Amino acid sequence: MLQNRFYAFRYSGYENYAACDSDAPTIFFAPHCNWWDGTVLYNITHRICRKEIRIMIEELNRFPLLQRAGAFSVNKKSAQSAMQAIKYSIELLGDLRNILCLFPQGIIRPPHYRPIEFQTGLAYIAQNAVKKYGKVNLVPLAIDYVFLRDNRPEVIVKFGKNIALTDANSDRKELTRQLEDALRDTCDHLSCDISTGGIQEYDILFKQHLKWYRRIEQRLKSINLPPVADV
Repeated sequence: MLQNRFYAFRYSGYENYAACDSDAPTIFFAPHCNWWDGTVLYNITHRICRKEIRIMIEELNRFPLLQRAGAFSVNKKSAQSAMQAIKYSIELLGDLRNILCLFPQGIIRPPHYRPIEFQTGLAYIAQNAVKKYGKVNLVPLAIDYVFLRDNRPEVIVKFGKNIALTDANSDRKELTRQLEDALRDTCDHLSCDISTGGIQEYDILFKQHLKWYRRIEQRLKSINLPPVADV
């Protein structure tokens, strides 16, 4: 799906994930701005990190096929259902083949929306994961979709610096603020890279072949025509 709709997928900062303690569970947290975010996270976990994705989806009954792709249901309108989903998330982290992916803002926001403010679910899951497993990796992910020089947009992803949480008794509000700051900084760095052309140095997960008219354009640009003589 992704390769049919996007020209390229570029990413940076993988070394931040690679440096995580592989014996501790990992949570990716990212902003949520459109329908493609879940598909992007699926490609990140499966094709870049070589792990299984586990992700909460509200109203999963509308998209039951997503269960086969690692999604599980949450009904935020029911406190009991939401708590069950949170407890299930903590259990999933016990299998180190999984990466739990969360959108802690709890709502779809426009791209580059500020301020970045989280609900308390991420901090709660992280603290209880530490109680159960001793440590958890918290990796912020910035995701953007930009048109560059093709008629299709590109997916641009940046892995932020890992927050290795080992204190299960840290203040939840303070931890939430720390995670908000980490995601905001990662998103800001990605925006800076895009605006300054720095994404040319990013790794590439996939990139489409040039269309025939773009290939002709590239050929024409490479031809050195003799200068036109003055009349």
